[in-house]
Amino acid sequence: MGKLIMWNLMTLDGFFEGTQNWDLDFHRTVWGDELERFAIGQLSSTSRLLFGRVTYEGMAAYWKTAEGTVADYMNRLPKVVFSRTLENPDWNNTIQVRDNAASVVRALKKQAEQDLYVFGSANLCETLIEADLFDEYRIAVAPVMLGSGRPLFKNGLTRHNLRLIDTTTYTSGCVVLRYAND
Repeated sequence: MGKLIMWNLMTLDGFFEGTQNWDLDFHRTVWGDELERFAIGQLSSTSRLLFGRVTYEGMAAYWKTAEGTVADYMNRLPKVVFSRTLENPDWNNTIQVRDNAASVVRALKKQAEQDLYVFGSANLCETLIEADLFDEYRIAVAPVMLGSGRPLFKNGLTRHNLRLIDTTTYTSGCVVLRYAND
């Protein structure tokens, strides 16, 4: 059975994007060879990527035309987009799920031989957090404070006690925190 892992990059003040969808310019402050190697390691150990609609549309728009090792993985890996409103998911190897995200993810975990990753997708993450489905949280913290934007974790989530399993610091100032949900 695979683990379900949340992967997100956020600012020091807790925002995973600015005030608009895909306001992600702060990602450039930490992206480089080190974080790319980390990303490739994650992608090589996954059997499927899971997205909410907004993240799916942004990722598809970017990765369908990108080149390189990360792009090869992103385009080749099976993907699931959870959306009631998306009209024709056309990114390679994508299936769409319209309802029952938690039960579908629970079944995918049981079937998976490797890990499953959720990238971005704050609304989907909130649903999966409340269903206690994440096995691990991997959060990259960029040394940036935006002052406003969309928080990664919304107020009102149920309390979850996590266990720190690893930290990695990169020369860009990025820190990747890995927490297990015991």
